[in-house]
Amino acid sequence: MTQQSELKSEWPLWEVFIRSKAGLDHKHAGSLHAADAAMAIENARDVYTRRMEGVSIWVVESKYIHASNPAESEAFYDPASDKVYRHPTFYNLPEEVKYM
Repeated sequence: MTQQSELKSEWPLWEVFIRSKAGLDHKHAGSLHAADAAMAIENARDVYTRRMEGVSIWVVESKYIHASNPAESEAFYDPASDKVYRHPTFYNLPEEVKYM
């Protein structure tokens, strides 16, 4: 293993989120290794916005992301099923409002 690849294996993993010109939200674009946040942003720009498709980049060190367990999703999301007001499927929309 070369010295450079040994250094990269010690660098933390960063998750990259890009906001496109057309969108309002950031979408997960991928992951990369970098020594610090500034390097992660620069590398993310080079790797994930080659065609000038982004207007904003977020990077988050992977160790700071906490997620629910997909295997427990039924129990985790079950309390939402008794709150029908959160799912307004019983409203009639006027014809003028088509694709809501």
